[in-house]
Amino acid sequence: MEFLSVSIHKPEALNFILGQSHFIKTVEDIHEALVTAVPGIQFGLAFCEASGACLIRSSGTNEALTQLARENAMNIGAGHCFILMLGEGYFPINVLNLVKNIPEVCAIFCATANPTEVVIYDNGYGRGIMGIVEGEKPKGFESPEDVRWRVDFLRRIGYKAG
Repeated sequence: MEFLSVSIHKPEALNFILGQSHFIKTVEDIHEALVTAVPGIQFGLAFCEASGACLIRSSGTNEALTQLARENAMNIGAGHCFILMLGEGYFPINVLNLVKNIPEVCAIFCATANPTEVVIYDNGYGRGIMGIVEGEKPKGFESPEDVRWRVDFLRRIGYKAG
Protein backbone atom coordinates (compact mmCIF):
# COMPACT_ATOMS: atom_id res chain seq x y z
CA MET A 1 0.00 0.00 0.00
CA GLU A 2 1.38 3.37 -0.96
CA PHE A 3 0.59 6.94 -1.91
CA LEU A 4 1.80 8.15 -5.31
CA SER A 5 1.93 11.48 -7.05
CA VAL A 6 1.25 11.28 -10.80
CA SER A 7 1.87 14.27 -13.06
CA ILE A 8 -0.56 15.11 -15.84
CA HIS A 9 1.47 15.28 -19.04
CA LYS A 10 0.24 17.71 -21.69
CA PRO A 11 1.25 20.74 -23.72
CA GLU A 12 1.15 23.89 -21.59
CA ALA A 13 -1.77 25.52 -23.45
CA LEU A 14 -4.16 22.55 -23.19
CA ASN A 15 -6.93 22.35 -20.61
CA PHE A 16 -8.25 19.10 -19.19
CA ILE A 17 -10.99 17.85 -16.92
CA LEU A 18 -10.30 15.01 -14.48
CA GLY A 19 -13.27 13.26 -12.92
CA GLN A 20 -14.82 10.05 -11.70
CA SER A 21 -17.90 8.26 -12.94
CA HIS A 22 -19.50 4.89 -12.30
CA PHE A 23 -20.30 3.22 -15.59
CA ILE A 24 -18.73 2.13 -18.89
CA LYS A 25 -21.35 4.25 -20.70
CA THR A 26 -19.36 7.33 -19.61
CA VAL A 27 -17.24 7.30 -22.78
CA GLU A 28 -20.18 7.48 -25.18
CA ASP A 29 -22.19 9.90 -23.06
CA ILE A 30 -19.38 12.45 -22.65
CA HIS A 31 -18.49 12.18 -26.34
CA GLU A 32 -22.11 12.70 -27.45
CA ALA A 33 -22.65 15.60 -25.05
CA LEU A 34 -19.55 17.45 -26.24
CA VAL A 35 -20.11 17.09 -29.99
CA THR A 36 -23.78 18.02 -29.61
CA ALA A 37 -23.12 21.14 -27.52
CA VAL A 38 -19.95 22.45 -29.23
CA PRO A 39 -19.87 21.81 -32.98
CA GLY A 40 -16.34 21.08 -34.18
CA ILE A 41 -14.89 20.61 -30.67
CA GLN A 42 -11.50 18.91 -30.53
CA PHE A 43 -10.98 16.55 -27.60
CA GLY A 44 -9.70 13.19 -26.44
CA LEU A 45 -11.26 11.17 -23.63
CA ALA A 46 -10.10 8.12 -21.68
CA PHE A 47 -11.88 6.17 -18.92
CA CYS A 48 -10.45 3.49 -16.61
CA GLU A 49 -12.78 0.55 -16.09
CA ALA A 50 -12.78 -0.70 -12.49
CA SER A 51 -14.24 -4.17 -13.04
CA GLY A 52 -14.66 -6.80 -15.73
CA ALA A 53 -11.96 -6.47 -18.37
CA CYS A 54 -10.49 -3.38 -16.57
CA LEU A 55 -9.59 -1.71 -19.85
CA ILE A 56 -8.94 1.92 -20.63
CA ARG A 57 -11.85 2.91 -22.88
CA SER A 58 -11.42 5.97 -25.09
CA SER A 59 -13.01 8.20 -27.68
CA GLY A 60 -12.51 11.64 -29.17
CA THR A 61 -12.53 13.84 -32.20
CA ASN A 62 -8.74 14.21 -32.36
CA GLU A 63 -6.46 11.15 -32.33
CA ALA A 64 -3.47 12.95 -30.77
CA LEU A 65 -5.66 14.25 -27.91
CA THR A 66 -7.23 10.81 -27.49
CA GLN A 67 -3.78 9.22 -27.25
CA LEU A 68 -2.73 11.88 -24.71
CA ALA A 69 -5.83 11.08 -22.64
CA ARG A 70 -5.07 7.33 -22.84
CA GLU A 71 -1.49 7.85 -21.64
CA ASN A 72 -2.58 10.02 -18.70
CA ALA A 73 -5.35 7.57 -17.78
CA MET A 74 -2.85 4.70 -17.77
CA ASN A 75 -0.47 6.67 -15.56
CA ILE A 76 -3.26 7.50 -13.10
CA GLY A 77 -4.81 4.03 -13.28
CA ALA A 78 -7.56 4.75 -10.75
CA GLY A 79 -10.88 2.97 -10.95
CA HIS A 80 -13.61 4.73 -12.90
CA CYS A 81 -11.59 7.90 -13.40
CA PHE A 82 -11.81 9.76 -16.68
CA ILE A 83 -9.67 12.43 -18.24
CA LEU A 84 -10.91 14.74 -20.96
CA MET A 85 -8.17 16.57 -22.89
CA LEU A 86 -9.55 19.67 -24.62
CA GLY A 87 -8.02 20.95 -27.84
CA GLU A 88 -6.38 24.35 -28.02
CA GLY A 89 -9.00 27.09 -27.93
CA TYR A 90 -11.53 24.97 -25.99
CA PHE A 91 -11.98 25.61 -22.28
CA PRO A 92 -13.56 23.86 -19.29
CA ILE A 93 -15.83 26.85 -18.61
CA ASN A 94 -17.64 26.03 -21.87
CA VAL A 95 -18.33 22.35 -21.10
CA LEU A 96 -17.87 21.77 -17.36
CA ASN A 97 -21.54 21.97 -16.34
CA LEU A 98 -22.43 19.79 -19.31
CA VAL A 99 -20.00 17.11 -18.12
CA LYS A 100 -21.08 17.44 -14.46
CA ASN A 101 -24.71 16.89 -15.49
CA ILE A 102 -24.07 13.56 -17.22
CA PRO A 103 -25.90 11.08 -14.97
CA GLU A 104 -22.98 8.71 -14.36
CA VAL A 105 -20.45 11.47 -13.51
CA CYS A 106 -19.87 11.34 -9.73
CA ALA A 107 -17.17 13.98 -9.18
CA ILE A 108 -14.88 16.45 -10.88
CA PHE A 109 -11.42 16.69 -9.32
CA CYS A 110 -10.16 19.58 -11.44
CA ALA A 111 -10.57 21.48 -14.69
CA THR A 112 -7.45 23.42 -15.59
CA ALA A 113 -4.48 24.10 -17.86
CA ASN A 114 -2.16 24.45 -14.83
CA PRO A 115 0.52 21.92 -13.97
CA THR A 116 -1.26 19.23 -11.95
CA GLU A 117 -0.26 16.29 -9.77
CA VAL A 118 -2.84 13.60 -8.98
CA VAL A 119 -2.47 12.10 -5.50
CA ILE A 120 -3.18 8.36 -5.77
CA TYR A 121 -3.62 5.66 -3.16
CA ASP A 122 -2.60 2.21 -4.41
CA ASN A 123 -3.62 -0.71 -2.18
CA GLY A 124 -1.94 -3.30 -4.39
CA TYR A 125 -5.25 -4.34 -5.96
CA GLY A 126 -6.68 -1.06 -7.17
CA ARG A 127 -6.08 2.67 -7.13
CA GLY A 128 -8.11 5.67 -6.06
CA ILE A 129 -7.70 9.41 -6.50
CA MET A 130 -7.29 11.08 -3.12
CA GLY A 131 -7.02 14.59 -4.53
CA ILE A 132 -5.02 16.87 -6.76
CA VAL A 133 -2.32 19.50 -6.40
CA GLU A 134 -2.87 22.21 -8.99
CA GLY A 135 -0.69 25.16 -9.88
CA GLU A 136 1.30 27.14 -7.32
CA LYS A 137 0.79 28.46 -3.78
CA PRO A 138 -0.62 32.00 -3.33
CA LYS A 139 2.01 34.74 -3.29
CA GLY A 140 -0.04 37.39 -1.47
CA PHE A 141 -3.31 39.31 -1.56
CA GLU A 142 -4.64 41.17 -4.56
CA SER A 143 -4.20 44.94 -4.53
CA PRO A 144 -6.63 47.48 -5.98
CA GLU A 145 -4.46 47.48 -9.13
CA ASP A 146 -4.76 43.67 -9.30
CA VAL A 147 -8.57 43.94 -9.01
CA ARG A 148 -8.63 46.42 -11.90
CA TRP A 149 -6.41 44.11 -13.97
CA ARG A 150 -8.74 41.12 -13.27
CA VAL A 151 -11.89 43.08 -14.15
CA ASP A 152 -10.32 44.49 -17.33
CA PHE A 153 -8.93 41.08 -18.34
CA LEU A 154 -12.32 39.35 -18.10
CA ARG A 155 -13.88 42.03 -20.28
CA ARG A 156 -11.02 41.96 -22.78
CA ILE A 157 -11.40 38.19 -23.33
CA GLY A 158 -15.18 38.47 -23.62
CA TYR A 159 -16.31 36.79 -20.38
CA LYS A 160 -17.87 39.96 -18.94
CA ALA A 161 -19.86 42.69 -20.67
CA GLY A 162 -18.57 46.12 -21.47
